[in-house]
Amino acid sequence: MLKKNTITRFLMASVFLVSLVAPAMAADTYKLDPAHTAVVWHINHFGFSNPSGKFMNADGTVTLDEKNPAASSVNVTIPIATIDSGIAKLDEHLKTKDFFDVATFPTATFASDKVEITGKDTAIVHGTLTLHGVSKPVDLTVKLNKIGENMMKKPTAGFTATATIKRSDFGMTTYLPALGDEIKLDIESEANMEPAVGKAS
Repeated sequence: MLKKNTITRFLMASVFLVSLVAPAMAADTYKLDPAHTAVVWHINHFGFSNPSGKFMNADGTVTLDEKNPAASSVNVTIPIATIDSGIAKLDEHLKTKDFFDVATFPTATFASDKVEITGKDTAIVHGTLTLHGVSKPVDLTVKLNKIGENMMKKPTAGFTATATIKRSDFGMTTYLPALGDEIKLDIESEANMEPAVGKAS
């Protein structure tokens, strides 16, 4: 027969293991859909206008914990070479050392470190943006638009996010101050739920 203190230690160990496993089971992992994820940027052009462009083909995941949204997280990688302003010559210039220097810094990344819930379906996602070889804290204002099945019957989550950064913070100073320093970001994203480990999609 097991001694009382042995049983107690066994029960305590079981509770500890359950506490480790339970949070992981509560969260779902969604993979970004590159065809339905775009990072749109806006910059002031010498005071005359505010043109925009976008980055596509983002790769990354969103861990969404519906029971405890503050435990959610996001990790994204954006290939800078996908920049599209609608003007081919401008895109080529933006890829040079004057701006993004794609040959040296081919990607930008964002990794969250805290999710601050601000409403029923809104949050501020605090994280680190690494761009042009520089890492800086950036906050995304995020709205969860919808969770449900998409047209292909895949569980999907859709988000809208906004942020403002300064390009000079990331070492891009060409044409300052005439060409705007402040960059406004509008992000639209859909992400599809990853199949659970050991299960087919």
